Amino acid sequence: MFDHISIGVRELARSRRFYDATLGALGLDCLSSDEGSLGYGKDAVGLWIGVVAAPVPPDPGSNLHFCFAAPTRASVDAFHAAALRAGGSDNGAPGLREAYGPNYYAAFVVDPDGYRLEAYCG
Repeated sequence: MFDHISIGVRELARSRRFYDATLGALGLDCLSSDEGSLGYGKDAVGLWIGVVAAPVPPDPGSNLHFCFAAPTRASVDAFHAAALRAGGSDNGAPGLREAYGPNYYAAFVVDPDGYRLEAYCG
């Protein structure tokens, strides 16, 4: 459905440390980098991160979040742990979410700019 998603952040270096670690746990890499943007993906960029003066303000009540497909449950665990080590905050520890489905294994974090992220393996 989507070719890519773009988000704005205040500090690119901080975001690079966070996303290199967090998305790296899911087998995703920084495929593009310059002084104002980063592009993450596997075979092609699916997430663009750019420096902006006014990122979208965090709003936990908005239901806005980005869910990344994880290859294994262990990678969901690694995503969560890497995010916390890299400056993110916990928004739901790794585990089964049976209300979403019998095999819905996910973890939830918030990045340093307030974007809510999920890693899911089903």
